[in-house]
Amino acid sequence: MVEIILVRHGETEWNASQVFRGRADVPLNTNGLRQAERLGEYLGSTKLDIVYSSPLRRAVATAQAIAGPQGLEVNVVDNLTDFDYGEWQGLSLGEVRERYPELYRDWQDTPEQVRMPGGETLAEVRARAMPFVEDAVMRCGEGRICFVSHRVVAKVLICALLGLNDSHFWNIRLDTAGITRFSCGDGRVVVTAHNDTSHLRPLAAEPPPDF
Repeated sequence: MVEIILVRHGETEWNASQVFRGRADVPLNTNGLRQAERLGEYLGSTKLDIVYSSPLRRAVATAQAIAGPQGLEVNVVDNLTDFDYGEWQGLSLGEVRERYPELYRDWQDTPEQVRMPGGETLAEVRARAMPFVEDAVMRCGEGRICFVSHRVVAKVLICALLGLNDSHFWNIRLDTAGITRFSCGDGRVVVTAHNDTSHLRPLAAEPPPDF
């Protein structure tokens, strides 16, 4: 059996300010560094076999906090990089609502049909991320694999692993530093935990709502 552990990176200032991040290489803020440290402590009692990360600094720093205590290297892969928001990147939620009102409504109602202006679709995220995860699971054979990525990528992967299409994107919430686990065996993928943020309780900080 293989256990998949999906981790969303810790908080950045753009998360806290509700600014669309995309491929912008925004680092963890002070709270995000604490979240990453808590992740490393929480997952320290779980023996991991390999840790993969998006190449963006916020993900790599989170992955290093998880991998370091276990004596593992972080394997950086482009397949896990963040969603390309195109023209939305660097804009606040309020700015997007004002400048792109129709597209924003479509993003809320039918995300699977939206192509970001100058950016990606959810289908393109699935096409680059899911085959990589499937290949990693196959190559692992037995053990635990940790994938550190981003909100959109993780939610698309969760949909794919559960056999759901991307229209279910908004049926899934995933907070910064949240953990989702799956067991893979006997031809079945089973979700065993979702958006686990119990390790963050000592920080007493509320994340923005699914941003």
